Amino acid sequence: MDQFHQILHLAVEKGVSDVHLKANGPVIFRLSRQLLTVECPIPTNEWMENLAKTITPPHARARLDSDGEVDFSYHLPGVGRFRTNLFRQRGELAMAMRYVKTDVPNFEQLGLLPVVREMAESHRGIVLVAGTTGSGKSTTLASMVQHVNRNFRKHVVTLEDPIEYVFDDIQSVVEQREIGLDTASFQDGLKHVLRQDPDIIMIGEMRDATSFAAAMSAADTGHLVLSTLHTTNAALSVLRILDFFKADERDQTRRQLAATLRAVICQRMVTTVDGGITPALEVLVNSATVRKLIEENRLEKLPAAIETGVEEGMINFNQSLFNLVKDGKVSKAEALSKATNAQALEMNFKGIVLSEGRRILG
Repeated sequence: MDQFHQILHLAVEKGVSDVHLKANGPVIFRLSRQLLTVECPIPTNEWMENLAKTITPPHARARLDSDGEVDFSYHLPGVGRFRTNLFRQRGELAMAMRYVKTDVPNFEQLGLLPVVREMAESHRGIVLVAGTTGSGKSTTLASMVQHVNRNFRKHVVTLEDPIEYVFDDIQSVVEQREIGLDTASFQDGLKHVLRQDPDIIMIGEMRDATSFAAAMSAADTGHLVLSTLHTTNAALSVLRILDFFKADERDQTRRQLAATLRAVICQRMVTTVDGGITPALEVLVNSATVRKLIEENRLEKLPAAIETGVEEGMINFNQSLFNLVKDGKVSKAEALSKATNAQALEMNFKGIVLSEGRRILG
C-alpha cells in the first residue's frame, strides 16, 4: 500500500487528473490531457490483486466478481478523493482513478455562463448537463448543487454511482446516497426519493427509461431535477432521451418532456492559450418555441431554435467558441477543431454571419 499511496501523493502534487494502473504495465498519469509514463516499479498481477482486495469497499466486491468491473470512491486522508473504476482486461486487473478536488469550484472558476446560475436557481423542471466522457459534466453538476447549498435553504437528495464530491451542509441540507451502499440501484433510490421530502434531486447519470420517467414525474410535481447525459450536443439530447423509451411510448414521453424540461447544458472542453482547459457551452432552454417544437415532434429544428434564442439564454457551440476566441482565451485553430460547423465559424472570424435559424424556423 505504501507504493500505491506514494503514486497518489505524486499525482496530486503534480496536478494530475487521472491515474492508470494495470498489471505488468507502467503507471500512467494524465496531465493536461496528455498521457505520461511514471518512473516507478511495474505493478505485478499479485500486487494489483492485493490492492483490489484492500481498497474495494465490501458492497462492491461481489459486483467485481460477477461483472468484471465496478465503480467506487477511494479516499486517502491528507491527499484526496478518487473516483475509481476497477476492471479486468486480458484476465488481469486494471484501474482508472480520477482525482476529485476537495473544494467544489464555483461558476466563475469553471468558466461557466450566467445562464448556468439561473438554471441552478430554478424552482422546478429537469436540467441536464450533457457532454462526452471527460467534458466536466460531474464538476458542473457539483458546482450547481454547491451554489444552492451556499445560497438557499433547500433539501437536496443525490443519487450517485459513486459519490464524487462530498457536500457539507451550509445553507441547505444535502444527503448523498451511493448506489450499492445506501440504496440497491438508481431505480430503487428514485422509487423512494419523493418520500424523503426533497426540493432538489440530483441523479448522477440518466441511464434508462425508468430513471428518466421518474425524473419527469418528480419535475411534474414541482421538484428540480439535476442530472447528466452522454451526448455530443444539446439538440441531440432530446433524441437521446426519447431513445430510452419504446416506440409506442415516445409520443407520450415527448409531450411530458416538453412540459418538464427546463434546459440542456452541453459542454466541450477546449484548450486555452495558456495551456489550461475551459468549457465551450451549448445551451438549450425550454422556451415557448422549443416547447412547441418538442410537442410537435419537429426536433430537427431545435438547432435553429438555439441559434436564434440568444435573448432567452441560449447559445450554440459555434457562438460559444467565437466568444472564447474574441475574449483571447482560445486560439482560432483550437476553436475550429472543436466547432460543430468549422466552415461557418471560419466565416464568422472573417466578419461574415449567415444565420439559417430564422429561415428554418420561419
